[in-house]
Amino acid sequence: MNIYSDMSYTAIKYLKNTEFNIRNLLIITGDFNICDSLWDLSFSHHSSTSDDLFAIADSFDLCFSYSSDLVLTRYLDNSNNLNSVIDLMFLQCDSPELNTHHIHPDWRCLSDHASLTVIISIAEEHVEMNKRTIAKNSDEEADFMNKILASFLKVNVLTVSNIDELEDAVSKFANIIDYSWLKYSKSVRITKHSKSWWNDKCS
Repeated sequence: MNIYSDMSYTAIKYLKNTEFNIRNLLIITGDFNICDSLWDLSFSHHSSTSDDLFAIADSFDLCFSYSSDLVLTRYLDNSNNLNSVIDLMFLQCDSPELNTHHIHPDWRCLSDHASLTVIISIAEEHVEMNKRTIAKNSDEEADFMNKILASFLKVNVLTVSNIDELEDAVSKFANIIDYSWLKYSKSVRITKHSKSWWNDKCS
């Protein structure tokens, strides 16, 4: 989530007073326009708005990230104003991968703000390219459904008197389904043409 909050802390007030149903949020970052001694050693005061910001981050299970670079994030040409740290980042709490970020003042070019970066590791994922299927309205589908229905009708629930017997009956029925699926289905390779909605326009 990228945030810009103006000098009146409009975005922070909005986030504080609004309920969100956002899960698996990795990062909150942006220009928060808050000077605070918590992240700027040149500033001597603590802002109550920072407490609101920390509460917002905590609601998303995010923690304040201390940059590995002890440098400022905003640089002003006006000599009457001091450079400061107002660009911040909050990362997933207790994450071994997302635990720090970097500040790059040398990347800012004509901007008065330094760039903030964080490395997000992407794990390798195996994508299964084959699956088993039964063609719709085929003889195999009819045989599969008949086998399942016949097996279901044979289940004698009158003999089930306890949890163990119930689990045994369910397990036997599940095994019949598995066996029938392997018997009547076939293995196919998944491609872009595997979906019935795929047509020349999709290409």
